[in-house]
Amino acid sequence: MHTSRRLRELLARDTILVMPGAYDALSARLIQQAGFEAVYMTGAGVSNSMTGMPDTGLLTLTEMAFNAKNICNAVQLPVIADADTGYGNAMNVMRTVWEYERAGLAGLHIEDQVTPKRCGHVEGKECIALEEMVGKVRAAVAARRDPDFVIIARIDARAPLGFDEAVKRGVACAEAGADAIFPEAMASPEEFAAYARAVKAPLLANMTEFGKTPYLTAQQFQEMGYKMVIYPMSAVRVALRAMQAFYVDLKRTGTQTGWLDRMMTRKELYELIDYTRFTQYEREFLGQAQDPIK
Repeated sequence: MHTSRRLRELLARDTILVMPGAYDALSARLIQQAGFEAVYMTGAGVSNSMTGMPDTGLLTLTEMAFNAKNICNAVQLPVIADADTGYGNAMNVMRTVWEYERAGLAGLHIEDQVTPKRCGHVEGKECIALEEMVGKVRAAVAARRDPDFVIIARIDARAPLGFDEAVKRGVACAEAGADAIFPEAMASPEEFAAYARAVKAPLLANMTEFGKTPYLTAQQFQEMGYKMVIYPMSAVRVALRAMQAFYVDLKRTGTQTGWLDRMMTRKELYELIDYTRFTQYEREFLGQAQDPIK
């Protein structure tokens, strides 16, 4: 089954779809290993990890599509990816859809910010005109070749333009053909609930940390009527804190041995990357191969 069709099946259930954020193929493998049913490719995580720079639209469509392809090749799960502003105007949005479909993604979201965009939970966001955003959504819908490919409209208008404008834009984008709406940076549980009552479309919630949104559980979002919830940077932040502490300790002690019980073993890593399969290929096509671990 194509992953886009599988994604639509998951969204048709009564249970909310929980999607942790992956920034590369290995983090996506870990999400699959943990038993989740879908993956979210975080734009901030990819930008931060690939370039060491902020999530301000600095990555190109080519870089994001390449990263998405690697992630999709590494897992059998549906993957939804951040597509920022679509990397330009409505015509650029069309190419974004084509390239993201070729990468193997099951869906994407585009947002109503100006270029260069900003992280959804920082100050200073600006939005394009509603008419331009509607045009981008219509272009995305027209461009898809896979009818199951999921188009999500991210609405960033809450902070710069107010809650009512965010509702207006969500309704308009749903009417323009968006399969789901992503109201970014809602400021309270009451706003999330009110948005779900006002916008009659499948909704995606962003449960990021240290942002504008209070901490809510997946169950709470489900009870409000949301179909998806993403945790885009959670694992990145956990990993960075652990690596930071390790590097400091390595510099201080000159040995890694105090961290061995906190490391993934060689055997566990090789299981994650399916090393045995490639050893079998070597035996079949080259005639011999040593097991990586005896």
